[in-house]
Amino acid sequence: MKFSVDKHEKYVLVKLNETKLNSSITPQLKSELILMNTEGQRNIILDLSSIKFADSSGLSSLLVGHRLCKNADGCFILSGLTDSVARLVTISQLDNVLAIVNKTEEAIDLIFMEEIEKGLNREVR
Repeated sequence: MKFSVDKHEKYVLVKLNETKLNSSITPQLKSELILMNTEGQRNIILDLSSIKFADSSGLSSLLVGHRLCKNADGCFILSGLTDSVARLVTISQLDNVLAIVNKTEEAIDLIFMEEIEKGLNREVR
């Protein structure tokens, strides 16, 4: 699986450099997501702008990322979905579960807003 990782203080950006998100790469993607989460990353942005095709195992890996980040009180955000991938996500009704934005910059803004909100909620308690 070809991908790049860009780590920051509040989040990690993972860009898949593949055209397919299917059973041939999902085991490695799941492993990478689990490893990042184990290392303390709770906010993950997954840039899927290169993905032209996804199948059910690909969607499964997205749910793994979502679950890991949610359990760590973080965010798992998808960015750059192509029309075909967005259609599959919508058909499977995962658009109601997963955070999806058009551009990576929007995902970064969303993470910082979430972090500010969590900080304010801690202060109120």
